Amino acid sequence: MVYKYQQNEKYFMEKIPAWIERLLLPKLNEITGEIKATHTRIDSVEKEIVDLRNEMLTKFDALDAKVAAVDAKVDSLRSEMLVKFEAADAKIDSVRNEMISRFDSLETRMPMMEKIAELEVRLAEIEKKILA
Repeated sequence: MVYKYQQNEKYFMEKIPAWIERLLLPKLNEITGEIKATHTRIDSVEKEIVDLRNEMLTKFDALDAKVAAVDAKVDSLRSEMLVKFEAADAKIDSVRNEMISRFDSLETRMPMMEKIAELEVRLAEIEKKILA
């Protein structure tokens, strides 16, 4: 009986690996195929991510260039505006100086004009006396 058991054991030890191989090998091959497919999909997703990243970086670079152009335009307009304000200030200063000069001239002439007015009044009085 022990001999028969040993024979059965030997038979099973030889057959079990073959059964396991026949049962599990297709499943292992299927799992291996699924793993390879998963890796392929992961690689594809990684490639898409890299492409999207490059596209985003390109768009950010373009946006940076546009912002730099707007900044340059704003700086140009600011400079132009400052030049025009300085020119306007210069004109205002010129007009102010001219007005001050004319008022000074009027102030200088006022006493003389008053004397001329007095002389005209006296001349008119003298003419009346002469004609009378």
